[in-house]
Amino acid sequence: MHEGHRKRMYEKLVNGDNLYDHEVLEILLFNALPRKNTNPIAHELLQRFGSISGVLNAKTEELMAVDGIGENAAYYLKCVGECLKRTPEKEKSFAVIKTRGDILSFVKMRMRGKLTEELEIYFLSKTGEIKRIYNYTSYHEHKVTVTTDKLSQDIVAGKPASLIVAHNHLSGNSSPSVADDHFTKLIQLICSINNVTFFDHCIYASDTNVYSYYDAGRIDEIQQNYSMHSLIRTQDEVTNKNRKD
Repeated sequence: MHEGHRKRMYEKLVNGDNLYDHEVLEILLFNALPRKNTNPIAHELLQRFGSISGVLNAKTEELMAVDGIGENAAYYLKCVGECLKRTPEKEKSFAVIKTRGDILSFVKMRMRGKLTEELEIYFLSKTGEIKRIYNYTSYHEHKVTVTTDKLSQDIVAGKPASLIVAHNHLSGNSSPSVADDHFTKLIQLICSINNVTFFDHCIYASDTNVYSYYDAGRIDEIQQNYSMHSLIRTQDEVTNKNRKD
């Protein structure tokens, strides 16, 4: 299976041809996944972890969360990563977010040209490096859905210090819908439970039309009303009222 393609890829490697990162990773996975097409798996790994270095330094449970990567392939990549830990080059992230302008520029770069509605969550380190990108799509022009369980699992696994949410509207109108508002509140609640700072939710319609919950002044209000502290306070108020009644 895929013997002709694999032979051509090996020839490119041996001849010293310029290989893209996904091609290098694709070849690396040939031994770990002898009966699979490793090209889409390589693309998914790079999308999730940002670079070959990011893939090779990822945790085995994070690797196994990627479609096509089973236990053996995850161990294989982890072993290669261990072998390369003596390399002096530091692991590179996707980007570093330092300002509001950085957020909008990154969202535009990621969302520009997409043909279906997609949702992305960017996991940031304490120093603002984007360490992980989680992409969700239903392959529908005007709809994307993801379960609360899936969101919670990804946030627990990724352990970000903070996160940014972005999705696109192909209608050309970046104004948030009722469903967008509900989702933003849900994300804030999940972040509060996991001690993660929720920076912003951006809705991309075009490079000149991006809605930001933060810039609209709504993030602070959502953080105040949809957190573990606010839920406990509300529950206490209900309990006290019931006691008085």
